[in-house]
Amino acid sequence: MRGQRFKLATFCASLLSLAPSHFLPLKFLLLALLAASVGRERRIMDTDEECSIVLELPETDPFFDKKKKLLRSKGFSPKERIYLRSSSKPGWMSATVEVLLQIARIIQLNEVELYFAEDDVCMSMEFYSLRNELEALNSIVLLIDISLSSCSDLHTNILQGLRQTILDLISDLGDKNSVKVVVEKDHSCNQEERLIEWGESNGVKTELKIAYIEGAGRGAIARKDLKVGDIALEIPVSIIISEELIQETEMYGVLKEIDGISSETILLLWSMKEKYNSDSKFKIYFDALPEKFNTGLSFSIQAITVLDGTLLLEEIMQARQHLHAQYDELFPALCNTFPDIFPPELYTWEKFLWACELWYSNSMKIKYSDGKLKTCLIPIAGFLNHSLCPHVLHYGQVDPAKNSLKFRLSRPCRSGEECCLSYGNFSSSHLITFYGFLPQGDNPYDVIPLDIDGTDVDSNEDIPRSNWTSHMVRGTWLSRDHKIFYYGLPSPLLDHLRRCRSPMLRTKTFLQESLENELEVLENLKDIFDEMMGNMGEIDLDDRENCYWDEKLAMDFKNTQRRIAHSVSTSCLAGMDMLKNELYKCMAEDILG
Repeated sequence: MRGQRFKLATFCASLLSLAPSHFLPLKFLLLALLAASVGRERRIMDTDEECSIVLELPETDPFFDKKKKLLRSKGFSPKERIYLRSSSKPGWMSATVEVLLQIARIIQLNEVELYFAEDDVCMSMEFYSLRNELEALNSIVLLIDISLSSCSDLHTNILQGLRQTILDLISDLGDKNSVKVVVEKDHSCNQEERLIEWGESNGVKTELKIAYIEGAGRGAIARKDLKVGDIALEIPVSIIISEELIQETEMYGVLKEIDGISSETILLLWSMKEKYNSDSKFKIYFDALPEKFNTGLSFSIQAITVLDGTLLLEEIMQARQHLHAQYDELFPALCNTFPDIFPPELYTWEKFLWACELWYSNSMKIKYSDGKLKTCLIPIAGFLNHSLCPHVLHYGQVDPAKNSLKFRLSRPCRSGEECCLSYGNFSSSHLITFYGFLPQGDNPYDVIPLDIDGTDVDSNEDIPRSNWTSHMVRGTWLSRDHKIFYYGLPSPLLDHLRRCRSPMLRTKTFLQESLENELEVLENLKDIFDEMMGNMGEIDLDDRENCYWDEKLAMDFKNTQRRIAHSVSTSCLAGMDMLKNELYKCMAEDILG
């Protein structure tokens, strides 16, 4: 029986390599057969000839049910055991990697990726995002390393071969998505170099140097070739700025008595004064910080006017109003009551806004050894810029053995290459508001939320529901499924709109009533985004070079939003043409009887 299963796996792997890339149903069937042959628990297992890797979706995952549904739609269960054989023939390794990746990608999906992945059952080799791909590949490497630590010598070679295959995929992914760095050599980095020296004298270990990068400001450059698993930067807890640092200060004693004040606000107010403290332990760090952070919170009236018709205008205005209200609650009252602790000249609105931008753009959430999550400033680490294909994925947990924070690489970084991390799965509006930049490349988290009721209406019990309570769109160029009933648009949104229009109708069929309902859905959706583009208006780019930084950033953002809205409108129009063609066929058949 074992020999028959091995032959089936090899046969499937061979056919996979021969099947045309566009013949997805065949590839999907073969993958399902392969998974069945290598991924099921078996009654007889000869441990002298085979080992296995288990991929499991944790039940604690906040999207467990949705991911479980997606896994099952592809022929997998929430817990899959994939068997590896030392006698594998050529082609089996790549097919096994394909199965491992399919499962790992789904396990690593975040909310936005999952929303746009739902019902995408026709694709065998999904690519959800660069972040997801790196997470999936690195999670497999981790599982392999665990297996290598306890496997027999017989299985070492096959596990090492599998590990190298995954590492090659990680390296290829990085090479295809690397951004060429141009270092501006005319900029002095004396302050940054002093900060590195100060850090190293306080226990920092780094393989990075700081440089000015064209179009990005300061960034961290690799001093030598670094591979997956290498530590690019290690920061001891002793130089991390957190709440514990200021608990013994006189300022903390005053602020902790204020009802409802957060630890983040206390740290912010402390940093406003510490910046000007010539005896501060962190003087070199504060000296290396910019005088202006240039985030969306500092946008001028002219830049905000450019954003007219976008949600970012409202986001920035609300954020500034919130900060103004927070400032007015504290000042000038604190300065009047405790002038020695809060000198009025250090606690102006402009200095408060600077501190807000510092903490928004440079702080990190760190999990300490005691399990507590704290907002911190981490000297030197703040120089690492954001990337959609980051070198460092995880950096938010203190290593209890070394009592330090380690920035470990998830993909290789060559000497002279900028080393980047991920600030989070943020939209461009969030990155502009709190960090002051637009990421290079297509941001898969650049979504336009839709203000529609996300609650499913009563419908035919035989029709599955998506269970999404909010809906959104993104650029339809990111989708690979533009066929009828999909159009490059998210299935949860389309299913919700279909049910809203006709709750009892069985949709996605070629019956006349279903096609007419579908046509009305797309017409309404197109109207929404045509109106959105009209509200945003045209942008005059002729004079862009003469504009200030914030106006340029606002223009770039608005162009991105217009591009997304235009792609949705265009996809709706293309879908309407397909539906009209099918309706014509349907009505012609009715006439013929």
